[in-house]
Amino acid sequence: MRPPDYNRRVAVTGLGVISPVGNDKATAWDALLNGRSGLAEITYFDVSRYEAKAAGEVKGFNPLDWLDAKQTRRTESSTQFGVAAAKQAVADSGFEINDENRTEVGVVFGCGAGGQQLMIDNHHLLERKGPRFVTPTFIAYGLVDSASGLIAIETGAIGHNVCIASACATGTHNVAEGAEAIRRGDCIAVISGSTESPLLEVAHAGFGNMRGLGMPRPGEPLSTVSRPFDKTRDGFVLGEGAGSLFLEDLELAKARGAHIYAEVVGYGSAADGWDMIQPVAHGGGSARAMKMALDRRGVPADEVDLLNPHGTSTPLGDAREAEAIWHVFGDHTPKIAISATKSLTGHMMGAAGSFEAFATVMSVAEQTITATLNYREPDPECDLFVVTETHDARIRYALSNNIGLGGHNGAVIFKRYDGD
Repeated sequence: MRPPDYNRRVAVTGLGVISPVGNDKATAWDALLNGRSGLAEITYFDVSRYEAKAAGEVKGFNPLDWLDAKQTRRTESSTQFGVAAAKQAVADSGFEINDENRTEVGVVFGCGAGGQQLMIDNHHLLERKGPRFVTPTFIAYGLVDSASGLIAIETGAIGHNVCIASACATGTHNVAEGAEAIRRGDCIAVISGSTESPLLEVAHAGFGNMRGLGMPRPGEPLSTVSRPFDKTRDGFVLGEGAGSLFLEDLELAKARGAHIYAEVVGYGSAADGWDMIQPVAHGGGSARAMKMALDRRGVPADEVDLLNPHGTSTPLGDAREAEAIWHVFGDHTPKIAISATKSLTGHMMGAAGSFEAFATVMSVAEQTITATLNYREPDPECDLFVVTETHDARIRYALSNNIGLGGHNGAVIFKRYDGD
């Protein structure tokens, strides 16, 4: 371990994604640039008895591209997505994990719910065939931390290893805590990120009964279900996938000639302490998390040019988040470009924050702001500068914000790397 240095700079040097809009960095970024939605009718189960029929499914994913046959049989999709995204991020970074450094390379990789499909499948085996037919490995491979454990096995990174689960804020917390592990001196590099595969019929039914799922505009395609901050928004749509950011001590990354996408410069985390489902009035916890992210390293609020919001497309949630943004940024709020990624992917639950961190980092690196789809009718309760056309722009700092069931809030800020 190295001594802590809370002024230590942390670089993003690798990116990996599995998502409804693409299963690698280049494909997913191209979809964001060109507004290609990943939302369509669910194929995983029969939706004929459900009013809400859309989801953001991962398409064309083959786990055997990332895991051997034995591990593929034992795992379910959330773990497979996580390992794939993590391996992509390591490869993209060009960092070689070897016997000399592997104890200093960590894994901070979360999941909101874990291997629920394994639990369902084995419960069916128990009911149909009896106790002897329950798979003995499903406990270990179905835990919420199975991805973080398997990533260490598959990559050789055996340093600090944790899995943070904070519902829909999971990805944000894991990316930011990965950066903090480097500043604490626990690691010289961290494989950070999160994963989720929530597209189970029982989850779809539960969210529907919660009155959380949205519908497309009348007469329009399912791709219009998610419309964050639009006055006609009426609910979110489930998505799945994983995102991973490879993080390094910036000075060490520079020394090895790594490509640096951006710096991780701010992190905030706070609770609502109010309700397990509804956000607190005025977006209290979310506002405190964003303010903390700004204050932790003195990021000027008026230099934040881009904000990737939680933006789930729920009537109350979006309004409360807009309140929080106004509370933190005040008169600067109308100048902050809002790029709501969930309009293309749906709500990837525990994976949302890490995929949106990927999108935010790419925007900073490419100095490009991607459009929010389906935003047509402004809502006075969400008085924000929602971007509807992709365009080049100066981005000094960009903030990614997420809010989780249970009142979990997380915010992480990325800074353009200027080469010094």
